[in-house]
Amino acid sequence: MLIVGLTGGIGAGKSTVAQLLASHGAAVVDVDALGREIIAPEGSAVKPVLERFGSHLRGSDGGIDRPALATVVFNNPDELAALNEISHPAINNLLDERIEAIAATRATDVVVLDMAVLVESTLGRDTRFPYEVVVTVEAPPDVRLQRLTGRGMTTDDAKARLTSQATDDQRREASNFVIGNGGGTDDLADAAGQLWDALRNLADERAA
Repeated sequence: MLIVGLTGGIGAGKSTVAQLLASHGAAVVDVDALGREIIAPEGSAVKPVLERFGSHLRGSDGGIDRPALATVVFNNPDELAALNEISHPAINNLLDERIEAIAATRATDVVVLDMAVLVESTLGRDTRFPYEVVVTVEAPPDVRLQRLTGRGMTTDDAKARLTSQATDDQRREASNFVIGNGGGTDDLADAAGQLWDALRNLADERAA
């Protein structure tokens, strides 16, 4: 299978592109969702997170209180690094399980990993099925800011989130394809269709 890492800054529209690729036939794995899964009740990272950061982060359901955890690690590089040391291996283990399950179905030979922190981490790389192609979705900062505030985020919080992530240049440097999402939905759908054709060609070349 062709494993594709799909990334983009907050508000750029990567998840929308993931949905469009799924409509063409790709299997999409939401890596951010796996991050939530590992700290949900019975999640594999619950115990080590509580041991490292404190039992006060246990939620009423037995999982981790995500907003409380975010308060601890946001804008604190050392604490964030400590969390990543726990969470990223656990997420990668789940990724292997998901990709194995997709392979068993033989329903598609293109798997897309929808992941926010691709260039900033080893997610999707330190696995038995690492991504081979990187796609970045990007949009102008003012457009992304408008989208975030339109979702109810304060301007200050939105700006902080934008500046805390990797830059467009860093993402482009790691990318094989870049999709612009500063226009309308039709333009994005066309770009996603062209991307799908390119990915299909790559998958077919590997299978030949």
